[in-house]
Amino acid sequence: MAYADWMISTKRLVSCNCNYGCPCEFNAPPTHEKCEGVEALEITEGYFGDVRLDGLKVAGIFHWPGPVHEGGGTYQIIIDESATEEQQEALFKIFSGEEQEPTTMFNIYASTIDNEPEPIVAKIEFEWNIKKRKGRIAVSGICESSIEPIRNPVTGDTHRAVIKLPEGFEYREAEMASATFWSNGPITQEYQDCYGVLTYASYGPYGVIEDLSYPAAEV
Repeated sequence: MAYADWMISTKRLVSCNCNYGCPCEFNAPPTHEKCEGVEALEITEGYFGDVRLDGLKVAGIFHWPGPVHEGGGTYQIIIDESATEEQQEALFKIFSGEEQEPTTMFNIYASTIDNEPEPIVAKIEFEWNIKKRKGRIAVSGICESSIEPIRNPVTGDTHRAVIKLPEGFEYREAEMASATFWSNGPITQEYQDCYGVLTYASYGPYGVIEDLSYPAAEV
């Protein structure tokens, strides 16, 4: 099957309610039965056909009542207010799993979603420092996530941990961190000191584009 020509290279921040490391990455059930959190990415370079997507941000608030693969999920997408109508349409197609193989990240997650609250178009604040394992997502009055390094409970020193997934559909390598986050609206949640992750990842119609995904010289 032929798909539209598209590609996005991204900086991603993800926070969820699981313990550090996230059992999902090891094919295990969520720490607290349900899975919920806040995520965002900034597109450093991207396009959908003739529509450029460079510099745009996308955020999301998510909830599953149990393991993700069992479905029943709710996902509310938040699109950068600076996106034009053409860019918004392109981003909706990518993030809803259209124009891509069913084994790609966006398609896989879309297949588990039963409830999609009205999309939000708003200013997305996005701060990123993968070297220091720090980041921040904020959409005024809707959601916020702060990501900090994991700390040694005895010494207080920062603790670095990296997950490598040679065949991962979300990323190939990521820096682990500690997240504190909340959201309001259809998905109301509040957590602290739980799973956070920073990663580079590039995607196209056939999934992760490995040779574009992780510039190791930056960490």
